[in-house]
Amino acid sequence: MLVAAAICPCPPLLVPEVAAGAALELDRARAACADALGVLAAARPDLLVVIGPAERDGRGPHPEGTQGSFRGFGVEADVRLGGAKHVEPGRELPPSLAVAAWLLERTGWSDAPIEGLGVGEGLEADRCIETGREIAARAERVALLVMGDGSACRTLKAPGYLDERAAPFDAEVARALGAADVPALEALDTELAYELKASGRAPWQVLAGAAEGADLAGALLYEDAPYGVGYVVATWS
Repeated sequence: MLVAAAICPCPPLLVPEVAAGAALELDRARAACADALGVLAAARPDLLVVIGPAERDGRGPHPEGTQGSFRGFGVEADVRLGGAKHVEPGRELPPSLAVAAWLLERTGWSDAPIEGLGVGEGLEADRCIETGREIAARAERVALLVMGDGSACRTLKAPGYLDERAAPFDAEVARALGAADVPALEALDTELAYELKASGRAPWQVLAGAAEGADLAGALLYEDAPYGVGYVVATWS
């Protein structure tokens, strides 16, 4: 059963070494993410599953101890998902899960075993929801760390240029995540999310499936759009 969730954005710029001179611009987001992870720890889960968007080669499960890096962003910084160090060499973490691993290392997570799951951004809503249900059934007390960004079309300089639909979309996502509104997340417009380059849509719908019947309360900790991309931090508990 799902007992807690933390929702965080996943730009590599959250890692100060990647952001370099712009590091201070996301200090509030980093602080909110740290607070959100504190809610996960307080829930005393038996299992933490980290979910984030991934390209094809990063999709699927990533066991505890899987390594990741930010070398693709010009920084020689490595991370590891959780504390296990004896894992078979294999795939690296996709960027979203590497950011999650950095957040977990930064807060010293040692409260439960960790697993990662990379989700395709185009995964159908029904499959996302069913995946969430399956995850929630895996342990008596399951927590989720859900990584994903809102629209990338909030300003002229945004990665997806300006789209007038982006701000209303992000506002509804922030409201739904802050209110733990499961039906609203399950009903997100997948085509619109794709057009607005909202990488968090599929992970948020996995969360919605996991939270069915859990009767969790939500709290919105942060909402902004630096760089023209919608970032939200929220907790469910």
